[in-house]
Amino acid sequence: MSYVHKGLGAIMASASLFAIPAVAEVTHPLDGLEGEEYQAVTQILRDDGKLTDSGRFPLIELVEPDKSFVLDWEEGDTIPRTARAIVKEEGSAFEAIIDLVDGKIVSWNETGGQSMLLFDEFIKTMDLALGHPDMIEGLQARGLTPNDVFCLPLTAGNFLTEEERGGRLMKVPCYLNPEASNFYAKPIEGLVALVDLNAMEVVEVIDTGAIPLPEDPWGYTDEEIDERYGLREESNPAELTQPGGANFTIEGSEIEWDMWRFNYRIDKRPGLVLSNIAAKDDDDWRSVLYQAHLSEVFVPYMDPDEGWYWRTYMDSGEYGFGLFLTPLRPRVDCPAHSTFLPAMVHTDTGEPLEIPDAICVFERSTGDPIWRHYEIFAQSEEQAVPTEGRPWTELVVRTASQIGNYDYLIDYVFMQDGRIRVMVGSTGLDAVKGVASKSMNDDTAEKDTQHGTLIAPNLVAPNHDHFFNFRFDFDIDGQENTFMRTGIVPATVEDDAVRRSMWTTEMSVPETEKEAQYRVNPNTPAMYHVTNTNKESGLGHNPGYMILPNNSVAYSPLDVVNDAPAIRNAYIDKTFWVTPYDKAQRYAGGEYAFQSTGEDTLPKWAEEGRSVKDKDIVVWYTMGFHHIPRMEDWPVMPTMWKGTILSPFNFFDHNPSITVRTPE
Repeated sequence: MSYVHKGLGAIMASASLFAIPAVAEVTHPLDGLEGEEYQAVTQILRDDGKLTDSGRFPLIELVEPDKSFVLDWEEGDTIPRTARAIVKEEGSAFEAIIDLVDGKIVSWNETGGQSMLLFDEFIKTMDLALGHPDMIEGLQARGLTPNDVFCLPLTAGNFLTEEERGGRLMKVPCYLNPEASNFYAKPIEGLVALVDLNAMEVVEVIDTGAIPLPEDPWGYTDEEIDERYGLREESNPAELTQPGGANFTIEGSEIEWDMWRFNYRIDKRPGLVLSNIAAKDDDDWRSVLYQAHLSEVFVPYMDPDEGWYWRTYMDSGEYGFGLFLTPLRPRVDCPAHSTFLPAMVHTDTGEPLEIPDAICVFERSTGDPIWRHYEIFAQSEEQAVPTEGRPWTELVVRTASQIGNYDYLIDYVFMQDGRIRVMVGSTGLDAVKGVASKSMNDDTAEKDTQHGTLIAPNLVAPNHDHFFNFRFDFDIDGQENTFMRTGIVPATVEDDAVRRSMWTTEMSVPETEKEAQYRVNPNTPAMYHVTNTNKESGLGHNPGYMILPNNSVAYSPLDVVNDAPAIRNAYIDKTFWVTPYDKAQRYAGGEYAFQSTGEDTLPKWAEEGRSVKDKDIVVWYTMGFHHIPRMEDWPVMPTMWKGTILSPFNFFDHNPSITVRTPE
């Protein structure tokens, strides 16, 4: 049994990995599905004859009640519970809508696309690839046997060819079995199997010729690093602590801290979902966002090689950020004083799977002032007046998902001045390609590094992108909101003015979703904000929130008209999209991302041209970065943080953090 067989087998055997806890009480209409509810889904389908012993579940998720119901709901009211299940049976896939309260199937239809991957498919694909005669022959040509390697099934993308139509394809490269902690250090380059999951057969084995095998195991544990480089001298730890305990409360799915409250849940596809985000203004709770969550992740590689051009992953829609949540480690992933919460997802067979410590919630002092002022005119010979200021404390809600070689941290950070930071931290291991070059002085180096960087002997890390699309359902003091762009433009100055150049603001308001598409450009600076023009805050202003890109804008040069991976993820062409609220439109890359064609995507929805002025609107924001690897990214990449800030704009009558107490 291979290393990967052991790991995936353990996850599939959920009962032996994580115990199923006692049933938690559903306290809110947007609570995630509980363990008992997952079991009810499988039982209802089985009782109705829709589920056999061979049936598998790529996805079971909550069907949210209508937004109007949720907003009118009060504690003590009845809570409807409906689940959506994708069921794979003998090469076919069906979508079931199940009323969990009445215990009946509401609808049962064939799916309109390829569903998310199953663990079962991973293992079967590995077996098929390693058992194929052409793969065995290719390994033998490299002096290897199937027992020497493990293979990593990867989604093959879709290049919109006739041969791919209706398929469910994966490509399977292999690696030497790891000698240490690093599973990806020794790729077997030039050998890839193409597998059709629907037919469960190897379509072909592509062998472009042997490349010298990397020799270094490149482990990254304390022991391995100590042996290679020596660890740094021990030092006094700089740690976050909270001796008095947490200032936030968690009741059911609701978290309340300082001026903020919201509900949380975990969905298998997007991972962490926050809902009903409200800010306290004096004694009033005011709505800011109805919901916020990751929509899609797109990671295309920029190497045209036969073994790499197809690596154009949609990590959320194909694999699942919720399914691949990892337990968080105190003092590494989160401060030791954090509150750790489990995540409930499900196995291929629909059984509940609890991932322990999948969410951490903690307060932290940044060590910075949230505001300060030192008044020099208040000073005198008799008295020194100290700086007036307050410490900056914030609340962090964090998860971490491992998708293949990469780890992604997702942070929602709530601040005492009314701002929310939404952050993605990318770390883990670069995907590496085996090459002949050991040094940039080698004759082969120029060719080997045409599309990447030589980061270790015999290893090139190809160039690639990381795009993260977030779905922000703003409800600024209600549902009727308007998106605005306030540009910073040169002002007209009078002929006799002393100043010869100044700037002013120029506001534009898109009427439809076709107009409400923006590509952030530093040469045309602007502020992008959502406003409720039907309400007034202090001084007659309309309350709003800005979306500040900061360092997170990913300027994509990809061709969304002619390049198939970009067509499937054409939302990357714009930083902002604005659409009317539709609870069925949650994912920018479409409901069925695996082998998708680009027909069911955010840009296609926006072609309808629906009104977005004074409507219940959703803002879709794409952040990310172009990754040109470097030696310093190996053997493990330092965490690269990218994010956006949601900042109040005339929402409050004053600086909300002015009421923070001076520390004793």
